[in-house]
Amino acid sequence: MESILVTTEPFDPHAESAALHARNPAVGAVVDFIGWMRDFNEGDPVTAMTLEHYPGMTEKALQRIVAEAESRWDLLGVRIVHRVGELKPSEPIVLVAVASAHRGDAFRACEFLIDYLKTRAPFWKKETTRDGERWVQARHSDRAAEARWKEEISKDTSQD
Repeated sequence: MESILVTTEPFDPHAESAALHARNPAVGAVVDFIGWMRDFNEGDPVTAMTLEHYPGMTEKALQRIVAEAESRWDLLGVRIVHRVGELKPSEPIVLVAVASAHRGDAFRACEFLIDYLKTRAPFWKKETTRDGERWVQARHSDRAAEARWKEEISKDTSQD
């Protein structure tokens, strides 16, 4: 199983996560994050969302994010699945699943991956509301999470 899949097709996040440990008895923990399409945003009902990306460039960006996580934590597997195209409320948008021997590495790496994915991966979201379509901007909380990781990484490298 490749570690990254960008797809227009629906996916089963639970089956994707389970596959991380199915063939590796060394896995002691799998932590996953599943992002679901909501039917509201910024106080408005949302009936659909279209995700756009640049094929090839997106996968390379995700590979760099995974490589960075693998260099920081002792991981036994990573799976990222991200939908593109049109989505409806209650459909899964993204799965980030991380396997490791111990929960600490899995939790930290999963949080790092989703935080960096939200700010560094080249995806563009357009929502459909009753007032028309609008592009979704990065949230302040996403940028704050990215800044926190950069600070932590900077501290780690200065201590080496």
